[in-house]
Amino acid sequence: MTSPPFNQHTPTALDLRIETAVGYGVQELHRHGDGGLLTAAHAALAVAHRDLEAAERDVAFHRVRLARLASSELPVDQALFARIRRTLDQLATAAAVRDAKQAAATAVLEPIEAAAPRQAPPQVATKDIAALLAIAQGAKLHEHLVTHRLAVATHARTRISYAQLQHLEALGLVERDTSHPVQAGQPVTLTDAGRSVLTAPRRSGPPRITPARVPTAVSAPRR
Repeated sequence: MTSPPFNQHTPTALDLRIETAVGYGVQELHRHGDGGLLTAAHAALAVAHRDLEAAERDVAFHRVRLARLASSELPVDQALFARIRRTLDQLATAAAVRDAKQAAATAVLEPIEAAAPRQAPPQVATKDIAALLAIAQGAKLHEHLVTHRLAVATHARTRISYAQLQHLEALGLVERDTSHPVQAGQPVTLTDAGRSVLTAPRRSGPPRITPARVPTAVSAPRR
């Protein structure tokens, strides 16, 4: 069976509900899922929606195939009727699978909808966003053996100061596994709130600047 590329979006009946519940489109949901930035509930929703998209593609394939058979110039004989019946059966099976996948995705979506409206994520500085993105790729807090200074080393080859780590912890955006000694490295990971900050839609472009009002010139009185 020929199907669209995996990264091509196929519309589903749940797209609008998902966008309303999570605050961004389904394609962005998939990208965040691939990047490991989603909470467990949102990650499960991304997987369920991809399954639903695949089922919708199967339905579309068999529907197009049926339309081609009906509009073709093939001889109208028992062989054509047999092909049409076979394609109808395949379409019915694909539709049943699609309905099951939609029900499964709806079951994952409904608790997310019930939790809305969610608390708006805190306003986070640009440098903290950059630190969260680096931590999302993997990070550990280390203590230098000589100076005993603490710093976070990330897989992205960036270093985050201990002061900034404490700041992010105070905001509830990251957490560290204190069961490991700092000499060996304590893993630092994002919390659900930290993931929400990274996946929250952000306004693009520079802030709007209101031009200053120019005072109206006043004519000098005539003498």
